Amino acid sequence: MDRRVRVRFAPSPTGALHIGGVRTALYNYLFAKKNNGDFLIRIEDTDQGRFVPGAEEYIIESLKWLGINANEGIGFGDGPYAPYRQSERKPMYKAYVMQLLEAGHAYYAFDTLEDLEGMRERLKASNVDAKYDAITRTTMKNSLTMPEDEVTRRLENGDAFVIRFKLPRKEEVKFHDEIRGWLSFNTSQMDDKVLFKSDGMPTYHLANVVDDYLMKISHVIRGEEWLPSAPLHVLLYRCLGWEDVMPVFVHLPLLLKPEGNGKLSKRDGDRLGFPVFPLKWVDPNTQETSVGYRDSGYLPEAVVNLLAMLGWNPGTNQEIFSMAELIEKFTLERVSKSGAKFDQNKARWYNQQYIHKMDDTDLLPSLHTALQTNCPELHFDDQYLLKVCHLVKEKITFNKEIWDYGQYFFIDPKNYDEGVIKKRWNEKIPALLNDLVQLFSALPAFDHPNIETAYEVALNKNGITGKDFLQLFRVCLTGVAGGPPLFEIAELLGKQITINRIKLASEKISI
Repeated sequence: MDRRVRVRFAPSPTGALHIGGVRTALYNYLFAKKNNGDFLIRIEDTDQGRFVPGAEEYIIESLKWLGINANEGIGFGDGPYAPYRQSERKPMYKAYVMQLLEAGHAYYAFDTLEDLEGMRERLKASNVDAKYDAITRTTMKNSLTMPEDEVTRRLENGDAFVIRFKLPRKEEVKFHDEIRGWLSFNTSQMDDKVLFKSDGMPTYHLANVVDDYLMKISHVIRGEEWLPSAPLHVLLYRCLGWEDVMPVFVHLPLLLKPEGNGKLSKRDGDRLGFPVFPLKWVDPNTQETSVGYRDSGYLPEAVVNLLAMLGWNPGTNQEIFSMAELIEKFTLERVSKSGAKFDQNKARWYNQQYIHKMDDTDLLPSLHTALQTNCPELHFDDQYLLKVCHLVKEKITFNKEIWDYGQYFFIDPKNYDEGVIKKRWNEKIPALLNDLVQLFSALPAFDHPNIETAYEVALNKNGITGKDFLQLFRVCLTGVAGGPPLFEIAELLGKQITINRIKLASEKISI
C-alpha cells in the first residue's frame, strides 16, 4: 500500500558529525524532496554515558550550513510527532517493552558484570563465540531460568536488570533492502540484544523501531554499518504486530579510505591532510581541535555535490549539480552497493569548479580581508577589486588563496621565478624589454588587444618567438610563472605600473 514518504536522519550526539553521516542525511533529504515527502531530524541519545556537550548543536549547524534543511525535528521546529529527542520520549517506550514481555518475546536478565564476564571466559575457553543467545541464556540469571516468585522478588527489591529480546532459535530472517535486494540472516548468528535498562532508558534498538513506527517513517535510509542490526529490527516489527507498516530498508555503501581498504576515519584525514568533519570541532574533554570543510575554505555547494557523487551516479557524465538538480535526478536505484573511495583531489576539484562559477561580488569580502591583513595601508576601489576577483578566480581552489594568487595586482614582486629566468633569459632580453617600454608608452589606449599588438611588434623586431618570451614576460610583471591571461593582467595594472614593473625586473634580473 502506498503511503507518504517520511524519512529521518537520527544521529547520536556523541561527538562531531562524520562526513559519512552528512552523506546519509543528504540522501535522506534528496529522497524526501524528490518524492514530495517529509525529512525529519531525530536525536538518538539513549546512551547518556556517551553524550558529548555541544554535539547536538554541532550536528544541526552542520546540516544548516550545507542547506540540508528538515521539515521538522531538532533544530528545525516541532511537528506532529514531537518530541524528537529520545531522552524526552523516555516514558513512552516502557509500554512497548512490556508488550514484548507479556507476549514472551522478551525477558528480564539480572546478570552482573561478573556473571557476563564469566560466561564469556567459559565460551572463549571452549572456542565458542561469546554471545548471550538461545543457548547461553539457559545458564544465566534471567526470568527464563528463575522461578517466577524470585523474579518478582528481585524486581520489588529494585535489583538491577535489563530486558533482553528473546531471539527464536535457528530461524531465517529475510527482508528486502532497496539497494541490496533480498537478504537472509540466521538467528543462530545473532544474540539476545538488550532492549531496556532498569533506569527506564531503552537501548537504540527498541527506541529506534518504536520511534520509526510512531513517526510513520516509510524508508529507513542509513549506513551499511547498521545492516547487522536490521534482522533484529525486522523481528521487533513482527513481534510488536507492525509488520504491515515496516519501513523499506536502504543501507548505503560505506565511505572508504582513499586507498579503498576500510571505512574512512578521522585518523585517515589527519594522516593525509584533509577534513572528515563538516565544521571545526573542539573536543570538550580533550580540547583537541579538528578542522572542518567550512573553515578549510570549502563551499557548502561543493561539499554537497562531492558527497552526492560518493555512492550515487546519475547515469550520465554530468558531475556538477545544483541542489535542485540533485533532487530532480536522485533515485535509490542508482545508489551503489559497493563502498565509495574518498578522493581528496576530487574534493578540491569540486570546490574549484564552484569558485569558478561564483559571482565576482561574492569573492570581494575575501579580497577585502586579505588586503586588510597584508597591506592595510593601501586602498583600492571596488571596481578594481572586482576585476581582480574576475581574473584570479579561474586559478584558485579556495577563497582564502585569492591573495596568494593575486598579490601582484597590489604590490610589486619581491622575487622572480628562478626556473623561468634561468631557462628563458638571454642577451636579447634587455633590448626587448626596452622596446616594450617604448611601445607601451606610446599606446593611446592601454587595453589588452593593443598591448598584445605592441608585444608582437617588439618580438618581431628582436627576432624572438612568443613561446620563448611569454612566460618570462609574465614573471617580469608578476614574479610567478602562471596565472590569468597575461595581457589582461597588464591592462588591469595600467600603463604606468606595467612599464615600472618591466624596468624593475630588467634592473633586478640583470644584476
